[in-house]
Amino acid sequence: MINDISELYGRQMPARDLTPELAAVSEVKMRDAINTEQGLSCARCGSRLNRSLAYLPRNQYYCYVCIQMGRIDTLTQLAFIEEPNHFRPIEQPLSWNGQLTKLQEQCANDVIQVFQKQQRHLLWAVTGAGKTEMLFKGIAWAVARGLRVGIASPRVDVCIELFPRVQAAFDKVSIVLLHGKSEQPYKYSQITICTTHQLLRFYHAFDVLIIDEVDVFPYSGNPMLHFAVKNAVKPDSAMLYLTATPDKSLFRAISRKHLSVSYLPIRYHGHFLPEISVCRIRHLEQITKDGSLPKQVLKMINQLVNGQQRFLLFVPHIKDLQRVADAITHAEVAASFETVYSADPKRIEKVALMRNRRLDFLITTTILERGVTFPGIDVLVLKADDEIFSAAALVQIAGRVGRNADRPTGQVIFYCEAKTSNIKSCDRQIKMMNRKAASL
Repeated sequence: MINDISELYGRQMPARDLTPELAAVSEVKMRDAINTEQGLSCARCGSRLNRSLAYLPRNQYYCYVCIQMGRIDTLTQLAFIEEPNHFRPIEQPLSWNGQLTKLQEQCANDVIQVFQKQQRHLLWAVTGAGKTEMLFKGIAWAVARGLRVGIASPRVDVCIELFPRVQAAFDKVSIVLLHGKSEQPYKYSQITICTTHQLLRFYHAFDVLIIDEVDVFPYSGNPMLHFAVKNAVKPDSAMLYLTATPDKSLFRAISRKHLSVSYLPIRYHGHFLPEISVCRIRHLEQITKDGSLPKQVLKMINQLVNGQQRFLLFVPHIKDLQRVADAITHAEVAASFETVYSADPKRIEKVALMRNRRLDFLITTTILERGVTFPGIDVLVLKADDEIFSAAALVQIAGRVGRNADRPTGQVIFYCEAKTSNIKSCDRQIKMMNRKAASL
């Protein structure tokens, strides 16, 4: 049961979860969880509901779309308190004393202006550009003015990685991390870092909301999560989207002037993005199905291993992992390697082995397409023409290369039967950002 009034500041919770004492407080407001006018719709997730699917006994209805957040129905009231911004004043909230490049500084100043003018803005920065550090000045501006800041991402891994970095940069500011597997209890805080699903629990809370990895599943193309974002911000607020790979909806919003945009087409170390090489191989699908690898691929693997050059080998499906591993073992490649995928129980340990240079390479699915950095690696993509590899995924995969100033270049090789539209789009995006970088 909720008995602390601050847990309702800018939050919406079923009234049944409140103690009677808290429910009686005059600041607590109530609204229907399920709207029954003009059909059925959920006030928490915005979903239009099918009456037959949502039906309960005695002509009641529930929301089956956001039920993972706890059941709400036509007998439920959502309790909330208008966000009061009850934060102690902090004149100098930023404890980070790092340095931004000139281009990063320009983007950071754009962010401040967006927050000041309560605009909707996209920061389109290449992989490895230092997006997180570019946010710090804007967040500091908001915190110093007593505003409430949210940072959300569709991916739990991104939130977990962001939390200690933001916490270290704002060590005087209250910060909370929220995700489905979080053991940290909710606490009213000036900065909230959370998954986009957790935004379903907020209502008119944030003066500033930052959405990282805005092009990533499950946020991209998900009406419920887009509704959650709109519901979580105040009517007068600023929203900043971050991505290295904008999707069609973002391009459309930019072209229609619904969204302003800042570009950062070059990495913090000043080098261009490594461009892709495409190697077309006939009957590649059948060769890998038969448990073999083409000579060109084995030759490149041996060349990298003999040159002590570490790399990632991406495959489209989990079923491909063991086939490729067996083919490499059969070819007697003298290397230390592992396979890894999202549900791999030893995933964290294997990634750590690679990071600590205990492995020569990893054979991986798209689970390592973003959110990880291994200094000085190359990348090979097997069956890059498989539909699992979207243009955005291929750009992110290519972005694993050259992230470190000690080795800002490297090889990105796509093996395929046909140069698909996704491969061509990836190639165009990387070259476009490099042209923009060259014109600076």
